[in-house]
Amino acid sequence: MGPPYVYLRCRDTYASSPLLAPIGPLLDVDLGLIPESTHVQSSRWPCPRPELARGVEAPGAQLIHQIPRLRVFVQGIVIVGSILLAWLSVPGSASAQIWNSQEGRYSSPMRTGLPKSSGGFMFCRLWYNTSRSMRSGLGWSTDYPAADSNFMTRLEELTPTHIKRWKNGDPGIAALRATDPDIFKCPFLFMTDPGSVTFTQAEIDGLRSYLLKGGFLWADDLWGNRAWNYFETEMRRIFPEYTIEEITPEHKLFSVLYAVPEVPQIPSYQSWQRNGGQTSEFGAETAIPHLRGIFDDNRRLLVLVSFNTDIADGWEREGDVPFFFYTFSPKAYGLGINIILWVMSH
Repeated sequence: MGPPYVYLRCRDTYASSPLLAPIGPLLDVDLGLIPESTHVQSSRWPCPRPELARGVEAPGAQLIHQIPRLRVFVQGIVIVGSILLAWLSVPGSASAQIWNSQEGRYSSPMRTGLPKSSGGFMFCRLWYNTSRSMRSGLGWSTDYPAADSNFMTRLEELTPTHIKRWKNGDPGIAALRATDPDIFKCPFLFMTDPGSVTFTQAEIDGLRSYLLKGGFLWADDLWGNRAWNYFETEMRRIFPEYTIEEITPEHKLFSVLYAVPEVPQIPSYQSWQRNGGQTSEFGAETAIPHLRGIFDDNRRLLVLVSFNTDIADGWEREGDVPFFFYTFSPKAYGLGINIILWVMSH
């Protein structure tokens, strides 16, 4: 895996972040996820660095956490969804970094390789060959590339995390095969429409090695019993020794930064239109959304699946469908950011 990340938090007497202002003065200021190679010389740090924590006035703050690798319990600041909505404020044209949906049946990623910029967080998507068609989804490229890029933009806005970028300034998103050695440079892999794939043995071996060496896979946009059965079969091929467990809202993942009281059910925009505003894409069969996961023997989360919900559509559509944005995006970003912060710091 390369490069490992640390999660930094500073202690100061006040914070003036517009995101945190509605809940009053705070003592702990999160600096976000940065590469472990970032050097801190002493416990007194000009904290935060401008590129890591914008809007916080703390010229001589004390560093209270420098946490090695990916193993740490982060006590996050709980912020209610209404504050997140207020901070997001408006979709689309308000930010040059927000992409409109360009979803389609991509035969290959928009770019090859990884962004070359040093440091920062990178969003990696799993690129695979579709074995079958599901009722919902377009294979590996579902919600791509807008969901990936918009999530990176909002991660940098809503936390002080520094992201990688391509040479032209676009957010540092990439799509890779499970057999590509570069996956070991990815902090995590995001996968969409996971019921549509049957992995080759080489892909099984690649994913198992990546995940056991510290990687993480998030599978999203999986709807219905048939798709679940296909996905579960593939996960058993990767990890025959582990079971898939339910992750309930009592898990601290749901509150590591934002207070997310339940698994949000987010439909695709097309389904939402077709079903008259209903969130379940296929009636009673998909009425209840779930988060489920595979944990190793040390309770590290290896694989997470968002079942009967399409979290990434809440990221993808904010640039072109304002009402859909206001209805679903705060929940989608709140849960997504919680998941990334939790996994990268545990």
